[in-house]
Amino acid sequence: MVVPVIDFSKLDGAERAETMAQIANGCEEWGFFQLVNHGIPLELLERVKKVCSECYRLREVGFRASEPVRTLEALVQAEQRGEAVTPVDDMDWEDIFYIHDGNQWPSDPPAFKETMREYRAELRKLAERVMEAMDENLGLEKGAIQRAFSGDGRHEPFFGTKVSHYPPCPRPDLITGLRAHTDAGGVILLFQDDQVGGLEVLKDGEWTDVQPLAGAIVVNTGDQIEVLSNGRYRSAWHRVLPMRDGNRRSIASFYNPANEATISPAVASGEAYPKYVFGDYMDVYAKQKFQAKEPRFEAVKAPKSSPAA
Repeated sequence: MVVPVIDFSKLDGAERAETMAQIANGCEEWGFFQLVNHGIPLELLERVKKVCSECYRLREVGFRASEPVRTLEALVQAEQRGEAVTPVDDMDWEDIFYIHDGNQWPSDPPAFKETMREYRAELRKLAERVMEAMDENLGLEKGAIQRAFSGDGRHEPFFGTKVSHYPPCPRPDLITGLRAHTDAGGVILLFQDDQVGGLEVLKDGEWTDVQPLAGAIVVNTGDQIEVLSNGRYRSAWHRVLPMRDGNRRSIASFYNPANEATISPAVASGEAYPKYVFGDYMDVYAKQKFQAKEPRFEAVKAPKSSPAA
């Protein structure tokens, strides 16, 4: 099985219907697909790779002193003493930081801020075009998903970026790169390493590689798209395996509802999902990220009113 690869430039041409069908298949059958010819200049992507890699070089000493590294070293030492060891299941072999419009961005390397502002602006436009394709495929009015995410324009949707590196791991059998999970939010756009693999998506009970592809943007649907589509689109379980060789770079951007936005199914068929405030869902997700998503939906379900006495 291969994660679908879609030529996004054909969305505006004679092959539009076929491209829309490919996007629908990616959302319905996989929860993951890759876009090529997406309109983001390859020269900009090269600059993004450069500044993020330089950023990690400045952070590498910190990672080497981090808890995952110390924990793995302790396990290896215990094993060498002849003790039985159990793989770590509560932390990840990952160096990360987040950027969004309201936080402090790295100032070194000097080109980081300008490059990432330009990249995020392009990526946000791409996310909105993808959501409009989802609107159409779901039979919704154009802009319906964006309106849901903004509370009908009253709030600004959240757009954040997670910059990750997964350095070479000497014992990938004893720790995960990133534990299996579904994403809490809306539409996720990932610019992944085109040399070092490790990202896998769960499809029909089997873990399948999300193959590195130069210049591609990986799209996956989060829990809120599952709810809005009433289960027609599913948020997919995915994970990152640690690698002995290669430092995997991963730049994931999340187009999420505003915390104040109320989310409920916009498609009136299929499974029933609750109506809730997204910020409440995030409070539950923060504690249950690596657990099944169904109890999260149950936890935010509004209690039914008691009958009047």
